[in-house]
Amino acid sequence: MAAPDPPLRRDAERNRQHLLRTAYDLMASTGLDISYEDIARAAGTGMGTVYRRFPQRQDLLNALFGEHIGMVTTLAEQASRQDDAWAGLTWFLEQQLEIEAQSRGLGELLRGRNQATALVEQARERMTPLVAGLIERAVRSGQLPAGVTPADFVAVHVMVGSVMDASRTFAPQLWRRALAIALAGLRHADLPGDPPDETVIDRLYNEQRKGRSNPS
Repeated sequence: MAAPDPPLRRDAERNRQHLLRTAYDLMASTGLDISYEDIARAAGTGMGTVYRRFPQRQDLLNALFGEHIGMVTTLAEQASRQDDAWAGLTWFLEQQLEIEAQSRGLGELLRGRNQATALVEQARERMTPLVAGLIERAVRSGQLPAGVTPADFVAVHVMVGSVMDASRTFAPQLWRRALAIALAGLRHADLPGDPPDETVIDRLYNEQRKGRSNPS
């Protein structure tokens, strides 16, 4: 087994984080098609520094994806500490989607084929137990039907994210209405069929990513 990469020196890590933040900010308005030259110029550094930290463009995208998952994990942990289970769960979803709404590039990153499969699987393994905990609290408090699963909330995320991406340029707040409709349905509907298992989460995201890369 290969040895893990040694940790970066403190100044090198600060430099890496500065590049990541710069790339994130640029991609927020223009999407993922931002050049290393643009990143270097905005960061006030040379292109060699960008390539040294992220030799391949996929390295940069993977790092951005990892940063986002860390942010969402923190949100889920904060939501779990709210007294009202349903308020915590809905706050978590709203905050997650709010972050995506503010960044065109992040939407493309999450709903495109830009992440390594292993990273997507790691994110699922990290996030599913946290979301399941939020759902279980809401079920115990009588605020959600017993049959609701994390895959149902992934479906909500996929649906609302698709509305967000489609309406970003002409109705940027429409996703909020779509989220309210989806959550009301999930909370009060008589859900048909068997509850989806955890494998459905991967299939939902994988099918969406394929659709993004192969538009009809």
